[in-house]
Amino acid sequence: MNRMVRPVIGLVAGLTLAFAVSAEAQDRPMSPRGEASTQVGGSFNADGGYEGGSWIVVDYGRPILRGRDLFGSGDEYGQQFLRGAPLWRVGANQSTRFMTETDLMFGGERLPAGEYSVFAELSESEWTLVFSSWGAKDNFREENPDALWGSYGYTPDRDVLRTTMDVDTIAMSADQLVIAFMDMTQEGGVFTIWWDDQVATTSFTVAR
Repeated sequence: MNRMVRPVIGLVAGLTLAFAVSAEAQDRPMSPRGEASTQVGGSFNADGGYEGGSWIVVDYGRPILRGRDLFGSGDEYGQQFLRGAPLWRVGANQSTRFMTETDLMFGGERLPAGEYSVFAELSESEWTLVFSSWGAKDNFREENPDALWGSYGYTPDRDVLRTTMDVDTIAMSADQLVIAFMDMTQEGGVFTIWWDDQVATTSFTVAR
């Protein structure tokens, strides 16, 4: 190969790779989607295989603080990121979706197996977690009277279950929103939402 051609090819290849990486970074959403999942109600057999479990899965947008102080205090607590919505979508962009293959108990109330949109009403002393039968739009322009983009247009008439969440201020800050299942057993656990230095928790069990 011509000695002049080799460095030119190398330069072109390098620029192509750099452009591809740059384009990928530009295409990355500001709030990437995330998933929290667990299985409950099952057991391991003699061969080490897990049997009889039911999935619980949360699909949500994971916003990033990027140096912001979003929660605030007093009457302004949590208002900054509502942006005119009546309550929080517990995420970003599309409505947060909670799917369970088995009935669950939250605060003494039964949540039937199914798929729900999840919202939260925020105050410094406690949060209220809302499971709703509202559907989720794929984009904000979608015309669907039975679905929402985030929590815009939310009304409580489709609430299926409401339960309180304890909220604590901790010494560590989560830069990106975290939804997780904590202290899990096959009988239940703790549904946890952590963003910035705010951690909200509520216990649940498998319904019997």
